Amino acid sequence: MAGHSKWANIKHRKAAVDKKRGKIWSKKAHAIIVAARLGGGDPAANNRLADAIADARKENMPANNIDRAIKRGTGELEGADPEELVYEGYAPGGVAIIVEALTDNRKRTAPDIKHAFEKHGGNLGQTGSVMHSFDRKGIIVLEREGAPPEDELLELVAEAGAEDLEGSEDGFTVTTPATELEAVKNALAAREIAWVSAQLEYLPHARNEVDEDTARKVQKLIDALEDNNDVQNVYTNHEPPESLLAELSE
Repeated sequence: MAGHSKWANIKHRKAAVDKKRGKIWSKKAHAIIVAARLGGGDPAANNRLADAIADARKENMPANNIDRAIKRGTGELEGADPEELVYEGYAPGGVAIIVEALTDNRKRTAPDIKHAFEKHGGNLGQTGSVMHSFDRKGIIVLEREGAPPEDELLELVAEAGAEDLEGSEDGFTVTTPATELEAVKNALAAREIAWVSAQLEYLPHARNEVDEDTARKVQKLIDALEDNNDVQNVYTNHEPPESLLAELSE
């Protein structure tokens, strides 16, 4: 489908290996706080919290850090209460960008996001300016090792409500409607099939192919946004040329 591309696969691999631990732990803590605030501090009764904890553990976040984040979310410990924000805008070449953030101070975050856009040749848009070009989907990434054969996996996830299964040399990407993500995850868990990541993402309706110079400018903006502690995820509709994709995949 349109949201899938070599760029999307590289982005997932890059995210798995190119991380600064302090920033990542801060972002994971924010996610845990919000999940606990919205659904309570028991991961057995709060799927969002369970997922946030699992993501934090994959980054080797210490158990006491996780426990403090949960208690901050439930109000047992004092601390700033982060809120979820979504920013929309354009990068060079008319590339659409959606930025998901968790912040305890929107008066700090909004100017920082705006500055990143302006510094790197983009512009921050109004709410709804690019959202119409994306769909909200569940994305589950699995490694090939430990997964069943592709035809068997396809049957399993399709019966659970998935829309698409894409295989690659490294593994599989399952796409689900936003409402069916948990059902597909439960079907995988019932078969003891582990996943690398499972979350809601914004997938573009179509990819905007750009030249190498524009793609490098877009990447600088993406890097600047992802370097912000408050930013959780960045989504775009661009498709870099093969030459840059090869470089990014190294």
